[in-house]
Amino acid sequence: MTLAFKLYEQVNDATDDRTRFRLIVDAIRELEEGWPRPGEIARGADVRETELRLQKEIEVVRKEIEVVRKEIKETELRLQKEIEVVRKEIKETELRLQKEIEVVRREIKETELRLQKEIAQVRVDLKSTEANLRTAMHRQTVWIIGAIGAVTGLVRLLDWLLA
Repeated sequence: MTLAFKLYEQVNDATDDRTRFRLIVDAIRELEEGWPRPGEIARGADVRETELRLQKEIEVVRKEIEVVRKEIKETELRLQKEIEVVRKEIKETELRLQKEIEVVRREIKETELRLQKEIAQVRVDLKSTEANLRTAMHRQTVWIIGAIGAVTGLVRLLDWLLA
Protein backbone atom coordinates (compact mmCIF):
# COMPACT_ATOMS: atom_id res chain seq x y z
CA MET A 1 0.00 0.00 0.00
CA THR A 2 1.39 3.45 -0.91
CA LEU A 3 2.17 6.08 1.69
CA ALA A 4 -0.52 8.48 0.36
CA PHE A 5 -3.26 5.83 0.43
CA LYS A 6 -2.21 4.71 3.91
CA LEU A 7 -2.25 8.34 5.15
CA TYR A 8 -5.68 8.93 3.59
CA GLU A 9 -7.18 5.95 5.44
CA GLN A 10 -5.56 6.94 8.73
CA VAL A 11 -6.80 10.55 8.45
CA ASN A 12 -10.35 9.39 7.67
CA ASP A 13 -10.31 6.99 10.59
CA ALA A 14 -8.85 9.59 13.02
CA THR A 15 -11.34 10.94 15.56
CA ASP A 16 -9.98 14.43 16.09
CA ASP A 17 -7.87 17.05 14.33
CA ARG A 18 -4.90 16.69 16.65
CA THR A 19 -4.54 13.01 15.67
CA ARG A 20 -4.95 13.91 12.00
CA PHE A 21 -2.17 16.54 12.23
CA ARG A 22 0.05 14.09 14.04
CA LEU A 23 -0.51 11.52 11.22
CA ILE A 24 0.31 14.17 8.57
CA VAL A 25 3.49 15.18 10.43
CA ASP A 26 4.59 11.54 10.72
CA ALA A 27 3.97 11.00 7.00
CA ILE A 28 6.00 14.13 6.10
CA ARG A 29 8.83 12.99 8.41
CA GLU A 30 8.77 9.56 6.78
CA LEU A 31 8.96 11.19 3.34
CA GLU A 32 11.89 13.37 4.43
CA GLU A 33 13.79 10.37 5.74
CA GLY A 34 13.42 8.66 2.37
CA TRP A 35 14.63 11.70 0.41
CA PRO A 36 18.31 11.90 -0.44
CA ARG A 37 20.33 14.41 1.53
CA PRO A 38 21.87 17.36 -0.33
CA GLY A 39 25.36 15.76 -0.28
CA GLU A 40 23.95 12.55 -1.69
CA ILE A 41 22.35 14.16 -4.77
CA ALA A 42 24.60 14.48 -7.80
CA ARG A 43 24.39 17.81 -9.55
CA GLY A 44 24.54 18.16 -13.31
CA ALA A 45 28.08 19.57 -13.09
CA ASP A 46 29.17 16.60 -10.96
CA VAL A 47 27.64 14.17 -13.42
CA ARG A 48 29.29 15.97 -16.36
CA GLU A 49 32.67 15.99 -14.58
CA THR A 50 32.38 12.27 -13.80
CA GLU A 51 31.32 11.60 -17.39
CA LEU A 52 34.37 13.47 -18.73
CA ARG A 53 36.69 11.65 -16.33
CA LEU A 54 35.24 8.30 -17.36
CA GLN A 55 35.57 9.23 -21.04
CA LYS A 56 39.26 10.03 -20.47
CA GLU A 57 39.77 6.75 -18.64
CA ILE A 58 37.93 4.88 -21.41
CA GLU A 59 40.17 6.56 -23.99
CA VAL A 60 43.28 5.55 -22.00
CA VAL A 61 42.02 1.96 -21.80
CA ARG A 62 41.25 1.95 -25.54
CA LYS A 63 44.79 3.15 -26.28
CA GLU A 64 46.20 0.45 -24.00
CA ILE A 65 44.06 -2.13 -25.78
CA GLU A 66 45.35 -0.93 -29.16
CA VAL A 67 48.94 -1.20 -27.87
CA VAL A 68 48.24 -4.74 -26.65
CA ARG A 69 46.61 -5.65 -29.99
CA LYS A 70 49.64 -4.30 -31.83
CA GLU A 71 51.97 -6.30 -29.56
CA ILE A 72 49.86 -9.41 -30.15
CA LYS A 73 50.06 -8.93 -33.94
CA GLU A 74 53.82 -8.36 -33.78
CA THR A 75 54.25 -11.43 -31.60
CA GLU A 76 52.06 -13.48 -33.94
CA LEU A 77 54.11 -12.39 -36.97
CA ARG A 78 57.38 -13.11 -35.17
CA LEU A 79 56.14 -16.54 -34.13
CA GLN A 80 54.94 -17.29 -37.66
CA LYS A 81 58.40 -16.45 -38.97
CA GLU A 82 59.99 -18.68 -36.33
CA ILE A 83 57.57 -21.47 -37.21
CA GLU A 84 58.54 -21.17 -40.89
CA VAL A 85 62.23 -21.33 -39.96
CA VAL A 86 61.61 -24.43 -37.83
CA ARG A 87 59.55 -26.04 -40.61
CA LYS A 88 62.38 -25.37 -43.07
CA GLU A 89 64.90 -26.87 -40.64
CA ILE A 90 62.67 -29.92 -40.19
CA LYS A 91 62.43 -30.40 -43.97
CA GLU A 92 66.18 -30.03 -44.37
CA THR A 93 66.80 -32.48 -41.56
CA GLU A 94 64.30 -34.93 -43.03
CA LEU A 95 65.98 -34.75 -46.45
CA ARG A 96 69.44 -35.17 -44.90
CA LEU A 97 68.24 -38.17 -42.88
CA GLN A 98 66.63 -39.72 -45.96
CA LYS A 99 69.94 -39.39 -47.81
CA GLU A 100 71.80 -40.92 -44.86
CA ILE A 101 69.29 -43.78 -44.74
CA GLU A 102 69.83 -44.44 -48.45
CA VAL A 103 73.61 -44.48 -47.92
CA VAL A 104 73.22 -46.92 -45.02
CA ARG A 105 70.90 -49.13 -47.10
CA ARG A 106 73.45 -49.22 -49.93
CA GLU A 107 76.21 -50.05 -47.44
CA ILE A 108 74.06 -52.85 -46.00
CA LYS A 109 73.44 -54.27 -49.50
CA GLU A 110 77.14 -54.04 -50.36
CA THR A 111 78.08 -55.72 -47.09
CA GLU A 112 75.45 -58.42 -47.65
CA LEU A 113 76.80 -59.11 -51.15
CA ARG A 114 80.40 -59.16 -49.89
CA LEU A 115 79.46 -61.54 -47.08
CA GLN A 116 77.55 -63.80 -49.48
CA LYS A 117 80.66 -63.96 -51.69
CA GLU A 118 82.83 -64.71 -48.66
CA ILE A 119 80.38 -67.41 -47.53
CA ALA A 120 80.46 -68.95 -51.01
CA GLN A 121 84.26 -68.86 -50.98
CA VAL A 122 84.35 -70.43 -47.51
CA ARG A 123 82.04 -73.21 -48.77
CA VAL A 124 84.36 -73.81 -51.72
CA ASP A 125 87.36 -73.82 -49.41
CA LEU A 126 85.53 -76.16 -47.03
CA LYS A 127 84.74 -78.62 -49.84
CA SER A 128 88.34 -78.42 -51.06
CA THR A 129 89.64 -79.02 -47.55
CA GLU A 130 87.19 -81.90 -47.11
CA ALA A 131 88.38 -83.44 -50.39
CA ASN A 132 92.02 -82.99 -49.37
CA LEU A 133 91.31 -84.61 -45.99
CA ARG A 134 89.58 -87.57 -47.64
CA THR A 135 92.52 -87.98 -50.01
CA ALA A 136 94.94 -87.77 -47.09
CA MET A 137 92.86 -90.30 -45.09
CA HIS A 138 92.76 -92.59 -48.12
CA ARG A 139 96.55 -92.40 -48.52
CA GLN A 140 97.08 -93.02 -44.80
CA THR A 141 94.68 -95.96 -44.94
CA VAL A 142 96.59 -97.42 -47.91
CA TRP A 143 99.89 -96.83 -46.16
CA ILE A 144 98.63 -98.45 -42.95
CA ILE A 145 97.27 -101.43 -44.89
CA GLY A 146 100.59 -101.67 -46.72
CA ALA A 147 102.48 -101.45 -43.45
CA ILE A 148 100.24 -104.12 -41.89
CA GLY A 149 100.80 -106.31 -44.96
CA ALA A 150 104.55 -105.81 -44.69
CA VAL A 151 104.55 -106.63 -40.98
CA THR A 152 102.39 -109.69 -41.65
CA GLY A 153 104.77 -110.78 -44.41
CA LEU A 154 107.75 -110.33 -42.10
CA VAL A 155 106.04 -112.24 -39.35
CA ARG A 156 105.34 -115.11 -41.76
CA LEU A 157 108.86 -114.98 -43.07
CA LEU A 158 110.24 -115.13 -39.56
CA ASP A 159 107.82 -117.84 -38.70
CA TRP A 160 108.99 -119.85 -41.77
CA LEU A 161 112.64 -119.22 -40.98
CA LEU A 162 112.23 -120.23 -37.41
CA ALA A 163 110.24 -123.21 -38.18
